[in-house]
Amino acid sequence: MTRLPDRIAAFWRRLTEGLTLQELWFQFRKETGTSYRLYSRELATKLKDQPRRNRQLRLAGALFWAMILKLSPTRRLFLLAALALLTARMMGGPPWLTAAGAFALLALLALELVDRVALKRDLEIAREIQKWLVPQSPPSVPGVDIAFTTRPANTVAGDFYDAFLCPGPLGEGSPARLVLVVADVAGKGMPAALIMATFQSSLKTLVQKPIPLPELVSRLCRYCCEHSLEGLRFTTAVIAELDPLTGALAYVNAGHNPPALRRADGTIEWLATGGLPLGVQASLAYESAALILRPGDRLVIFSDGVVEAQDPRGQEYGDARLAEVLKGIRGEDAAGTLDRLLSSVESFVATAPRSDDITCLVMRYTGSVRGEEPAA
Repeated sequence: MTRLPDRIAAFWRRLTEGLTLQELWFQFRKETGTSYRLYSRELATKLKDQPRRNRQLRLAGALFWAMILKLSPTRRLFLLAALALLTARMMGGPPWLTAAGAFALLALLALELVDRVALKRDLEIAREIQKWLVPQSPPSVPGVDIAFTTRPANTVAGDFYDAFLCPGPLGEGSPARLVLVVADVAGKGMPAALIMATFQSSLKTLVQKPIPLPELVSRLCRYCCEHSLEGLRFTTAVIAELDPLTGALAYVNAGHNPPALRRADGTIEWLATGGLPLGVQASLAYESAALILRPGDRLVIFSDGVVEAQDPRGQEYGDARLAEVLKGIRGEDAAGTLDRLLSSVESFVATAPRSDDITCLVMRYTGSVRGEEPAA
C-alpha cells in the first residue's frame, strides 16, 4: 500500500507538473505581470482626469467592471449569483447559501476551463502549421554551412526564419542565389503568427522574380502596409542574398537588430544598412549594402529576443555579450556556433522567465566551392 508521504509527493508533482518552487514563483510573476498590464491600461483610461477623492473606491469599482465585462453575459450572471449567495450567507443567511455560492463559482470555472482547453487545442494546431511554414533542416548548398532555430515565448511565435535557393538575378540559367531571412512581427501570439504566415507567402512569391534586392524589399513593405492594421503590426526583417560561387553578399536591414558578421580573423561587423520596418510607410525606398565573404566568415542573424533576454535581475544580454561569444569561436561549424551562442544566452537568463521569441540563423561561408580551404 502506498504510504501517505509518497501519495502527497505524487499529488504535488502532478499538480505542479514537476516545476520547482522557484520556477512556479517566476511563472506566477509573469502571469500577474501580464494581468497587471492588461488591466492597468483599461483603468488608466477610465480614471484619467478623475478627482483624487475616493480614488481607491473608484479604482476597485473600475477593476470589478473591467473583469466582469470580459465574461459572456451568461457567465456574468453566474458570477453575480455566486457573489450574492455568499454575501447573503455572510449577512446571517442559512448555511446552504455557502454550498450554493461555491457551486455557482465551480460552474463558472468549469465553463471557463472549457474555453481554455478549446483555445489551447487551436493554439497547438496553429503551432503545428507554423512548424510546416519554416524549414526543418537547412538547404544543401556547396560552400555554405547553415544552422537555425526558433524558441517561441508562447505557443505560437511572431518570429520567422528561412534559407532557400531561388533563381539568379538574370533569371533562369544564371547562378542561383541563396536567400537568408529572419523577421519579427511586432507583438506576440496568434495575430503575429497569422501576419508572419502572410509575410512568408509574399516573400516566396517576390523572390521568384529577377528584381534587385532593394526593390524586392520595397514591394514587400507595400504588401505589409496592407496588412499592418494601420501600422500597429509592423515587421522588422533582415533579407540577404548570397552568391555561393563568389561569396558576394547583399542585404537589406528593415528596422531589425543589426546582424553580426564575424570575420575569420575574429573582427565583428554589424550590418545596419536598410531602412524602417516593413509596414510603416508604403512609399519607402530601401538601401542595400554589398560585401564579400571570405572562407571562415560567419553571418549571425537574430531576433531581439536574443539580445533583449534578461537575467533574474532584469539586466539585458546585449550586443556586447553576443560579440564576445562570437569572438571566442574557433573551428566550430554553423551548428556549433549556434549552440554556443544559445547556451550563453540560457546561462545568462538562468531561471528568469522568457518574455520574447528567440530566433537565430547562423551561416558559415566555407568557400570550398571555389577550392579554397575554410579558415576559422
